[in-house]
Amino acid sequence: MRAAPTILHLDMDAFFAAAEQASKPSLRRKPVVVGGLGPRGVVATASYEARRFGVHSAMPMGQARRLAPHAAYLVPRFAFYRAISGQVMELLGRLSPLVEPLSLDEAFVDLEAGGLADDSASARAVGERLRADILATTGLTGSVGLAGSKMLAKIASEEAKPDGLVLFEPGTERELLAPRSVRIVPGVGPATGDHLRRAGITTVADVVEAGEDELVRILGRSHGASLYRMALGHDDRPVVAERDAKSVSVEDTFDIDLHDRLRIRLEVERLAERCVARLRGSGHSGRTIVLKVRRYDFSTLTRSETLRGPTDDPLVVREAAERLLELVDTTGGVRLLGVGVSGLADYTQEDLFAQAGAEAQAGAGTGGGAAVGDAGAGAGAGEGAGAPGAAVAADAGESGPEEVSGYPADAPPTATGPATRRWAPGHDVRHAVLGAGWVQGSGLGRVTVRFEEPGSTAPGRVRTFAVDDPELEPADPLPLVPGGVTGAERAAPAVRTGA
Repeated sequence: MRAAPTILHLDMDAFFAAAEQASKPSLRRKPVVVGGLGPRGVVATASYEARRFGVHSAMPMGQARRLAPHAAYLVPRFAFYRAISGQVMELLGRLSPLVEPLSLDEAFVDLEAGGLADDSASARAVGERLRADILATTGLTGSVGLAGSKMLAKIASEEAKPDGLVLFEPGTERELLAPRSVRIVPGVGPATGDHLRRAGITTVADVVEAGEDELVRILGRSHGASLYRMALGHDDRPVVAERDAKSVSVEDTFDIDLHDRLRIRLEVERLAERCVARLRGSGHSGRTIVLKVRRYDFSTLTRSETLRGPTDDPLVVREAAERLLELVDTTGGVRLLGVGVSGLADYTQEDLFAQAGAEAQAGAGTGGGAAVGDAGAGAGAGEGAGAPGAAVAADAGESGPEEVSGYPADAPPTATGPATRRWAPGHDVRHAVLGAGWVQGSGLGRVTVRFEEPGSTAPGRVRTFAVDDPELEPADPLPLVPGGVTGAERAAPAVRTGA
């Protein structure tokens, strides 16, 4: 633990939804939900206005629509979010050489390494200046937590939401943590939390009272000892500047279960192609090909094959994924498919080693290309489970899923496929005469567009066109106006100091 609160945690407020509100004047101060819009869609982010109705991330979209039927429901625009995230991360980089991004909207910063803070007063000043710079640059708000450890800094930023700053003074860790749920401790997810609850341990104070020996008995040596140290406020994890991607993957959840074996194979081929495109885009190659299949009963099977060297060849990845599919029983139907590549490297093995027939390894287990799961885990089961989606590196926060319930990340409105629409709500378009706008909805051969731009002070006009109107075409997102309005009716900015 540090003697000064020089670890900063930034978490952007309702990032996806706030970005949509800022870019669409008609949605400001209105409920907005971003996620997959199909029958099996999942909420990625809800604006604060939508949260008042009980909508939250990882909620099934059908449930969200019942709770907030008048909200605006939009598909994600990840290229747009990444552009804003890049601006925010650049601001963080000016504070310190040690910036640890967790997702598009979340990061740790070591202020001590940047030489900008060495006590509470200077740390608070840096945090307030950062919040002002983010608002001026992007028009969005972020919440800041400051503490002497990563765990406390993250807890502080959560308490600061929305649009606030909370600082926890070092030395007060035990008192701050004691009454809180054990789930706030890093590494304690739903499964571990439930295991502890059955043992009568629900708060951090209960963890301390149970003692290290009892925790080791319940959770095992490594996990039990780590939890006990964290409960005492001992968190010496450093801020790590580089977080190497562990895997690259894509997934699709289908509105209707797939039963036809040929159709399933074609979907796997399509996913393999998209996975390789993302792999190449990240500048990597990989050795282990992974196939994920979630069946009609929510049981999830994972199969993997480790090649003799790294590749980014689409043919190699596709054929490996097809071999893995032969190991999976799809009788009864498939609701989700995913293809991933792990064991990443920044170079490519030139020979077509996979053509030599590397053996696919099935069954439970980890490492060496063995299948990493054959348990009938339901959706959302297990530690750290979240909305289904593709991931580049682990640690998905609010913005972790780069693909939400079947809608391909960054797919243009004209994309075709079983899980996409021709004109997806929220995507950008341009009309030859009327200019820039965004899709409000489509169906029955028609598409409704609202023509407005981020800098507009009033909602734009709405027009409806045939879906094949030659004057209407997809467009790139327009940039936000610096200093603009986020659109969320937030409470007054909070600047508080933890006891």
